Formats: sequence, C-alpha cells, structure tokens
Amino acid sequence: MDLLGALAEESRNEEPAHPAIAIRAVGGEAAAVLLAWLHPPQGQGTEPFGPLGAEHPQQSVEMSDASASQQIDDIVRRTAGWRGERLSQLRALIRGADPGVIEEVKWKKPSRPEGVPVWSHDGIVCIGEALKNAVRLTFPKGAQLRDPKGLFNTRLDSKTVRAIDFHEGDAINASALKALILEGARLNRS
Repeated sequence: MDLLGALAEESRNEEPAHPAIAIRAVGGEAAAVLLAWLHPPQGQGTEPFGPLGAEHPQQSVEMSDASASQQIDDIVRRTAGWRGERLSQLRALIRGADPGVIEEVKWKKPSRPEGVPVWSHDGIVCIGEALKNAVRLTFPKGAQLRDPKGLFNTRLDSKTVRAIDFHEGDAINASALKALILEGARLNRS
C-alpha cells in the first residue's frame, strides 16, 4: 500500500478523492497545500487553494443548514438566565434585520467547546458572546460604522473593532441595532 492509501486508511479507512485530502485528514495542513499546489485536482487551475501562504476560505454554514442553527440553539439554551434570553433576543433581531445573514459557529476550543455564534453577510457582521455580567455583540469592522445613537460602549480604543455590552435590565434600541447590522453587511460588500 502506498503512503496516500495508508494515510487514507488511518484517517477514515477510505480512499481519498485527492492526495491533499488524505494528508490534511491526518494533520498535515502545510504538506496538503503544497501537494495540492503541485498536483491540482481534475478541473481546477494551478492554484486550487489560492496562492501559497494565503489563508483558506472558511466554509460557511447557512441559516437554512440545521447544524449551525441547532448549534446556536444549544448555545442559547445552555446560557442560563437573562443572558440566554438576551442572546436569543439579539439573535432574532439580527436575523430579522438582514434576511441574507448567515449563521455560523466558529472558534471551538477546549475552553469553549460549543464555539461562538457568528453572523455573516459577505464577511463577519457581528459575533455574540455571553460574558459573566453581560451579553456582548462584537463588530469586527465596527470602527468603520456610523453609530449615531451611541450603541457602542466597549472596545472603543480599538482601531477596528467595536462592541456593545448588554447588561441585565438594559433596553435594546432595536432600530439603531438593525441599522448597524445592515451597515455592517453593506460595508462587507464594498
């Protein structure tokens, strides 16, 4: 059995569709990129994964895909008390503001195995997190957004990011938040 066959058997016990897939399955990201660069899959150009050193595009899971929505449902359910309710309210507001928004769950790690809810439209619009005493919506390009109602109340010293911390009992200015979400999506398209 050749190396690729052994790697495929080790990883999934099946034949890989492309050598790069077999290597990536056993953790050789850099080797997989190099191998795919040298031997592109059928029907693709010489740069199947983009230029060497370029970051791989993240695969998104659309709202219609039950897995991302179900994962966020679980995150909301596991978030106890008022923070779970607030996260659920913000999620509904985000989805209502921009029907083209895509829900994703990113950044799963041992300290946060469930991941973090992310809402994207041609790029990340905002990220939702339940903190100890607040629920935070972080806008990665927030410094570029107009905020005439002054919703941003944290991360104000950042050159790029802005965030809104919602504390227990805080009112949500729905129309101003919807405007920020729409502007964030527009900014991603420009």
